[in-house]
Amino acid sequence: MTVTLDEVLDAEKRIRPSLPVTPCLESQGLSELAGCQIFCKLENLHRTGSFKERGACNALELLSPEQRAKGVVAASAGNHALALAVHGRRLSVPVHVVMPRFAPLIKQQRCRNLGANVKLFGDSFQEARQEAIRIQNELGLTYIHGYDDPAIIAGQGTIALEILQQVPDVDAIVVPIGGAGLLAGIVVAAKSLRPEVEIVGIEAKNAACFSAALSAGKPVDTPMRPTLADGLAVGKVGDLAFSLTRSHVDRLVQVEESAIALSVTRLMEIEKTVSEGAAAATLAPFLLHQIPELYGKKVVLCLGGGNIDLSIISRLIETALVHDGRLVRFTATISDRPGGLAHLAKVIASTGAGIQEVAHERTFAKLEIATVNVVCTVETRDRLHIDELLSALTAHGIPYRI
Repeated sequence: MTVTLDEVLDAEKRIRPSLPVTPCLESQGLSELAGCQIFCKLENLHRTGSFKERGACNALELLSPEQRAKGVVAASAGNHALALAVHGRRLSVPVHVVMPRFAPLIKQQRCRNLGANVKLFGDSFQEARQEAIRIQNELGLTYIHGYDDPAIIAGQGTIALEILQQVPDVDAIVVPIGGAGLLAGIVVAAKSLRPEVEIVGIEAKNAACFSAALSAGKPVDTPMRPTLADGLAVGKVGDLAFSLTRSHVDRLVQVEESAIALSVTRLMEIEKTVSEGAAAATLAPFLLHQIPELYGKKVVLCLGGGNIDLSIISRLIETALVHDGRLVRFTATISDRPGGLAHLAKVIASTGAGIQEVAHERTFAKLEIATVNVVCTVETRDRLHIDELLSALTAHGIPYRI
């Protein structure tokens, strides 16, 4: 079993009446940070917010009338489920999806709103998949694998067709890797049409199942740790996807959770676009300058989805601000007499920093009766500004600890 360029080209014709071409825009701001010419392929602009619509649309269009009547089932952390739900409703195909319990609430609710029958099951993607297969056998449904189905892979490959038209002289395409279905589709199309284009795969360090497969020589079950890139936390790369990609990924990079958080924030701040962790992971190695070989080159980041749980965005922003030196927290020891806090505030203000929050610690601080600890959260410009602030505290005789 394989996937060919002709199948990707056929998928492009099949999905085009339902799915528009997504923009692939140059980002001057990100290019300046990365040291190369960055283009963003905005797959988060699909109706359901992810590239998964391509494969789902192609797979559902290929169903026989009998299969359409009975319906389909799939396991998904969210985006594949959303894609099946929206195109299943369009084609009047009943859709059943099984999500692991950690699936973001926004994705669960949107699937239900789109008419899918949603079941939460298991603490991993593999457990959810086992339950989906049980439902398939029980109800006689068609199982549509989220990343290891030939029709799904062919549909995802249409992204590469668009990229090669939008940025004809692209040097590298950067792809997030979970189960590797997206990677497989892009490899099939890009390497067939432009073999010299470098394919860069990005894994979350906490969900590195592709690296594990390369080490073992085959897909293997891989322990997952919690990750902001929930869409990549599948536990095992697809067999077909791995066979299509193992020899064609030119570079493989793992990224830390802090870098993913920073990337989500940078995309909001610079590009004014919301990307989920799995998509933003493609930017992470460029912010940390992990791929100097691509300096000065034309690079397309595949921003695969934007379905991030709103409840964690504020935490991501604060994490990024701390990383940038734009937010600092320290504990200062000041006089507990009138004027002590005012003096501290004056010293902070003299450096141009802004106090965001102050909390007193009296009961458990074990201080002299005339002093008190205050925990200060302060907004600053950068790390040099933090150094200036701390130097000012020392100069005015205010003890502190970070």
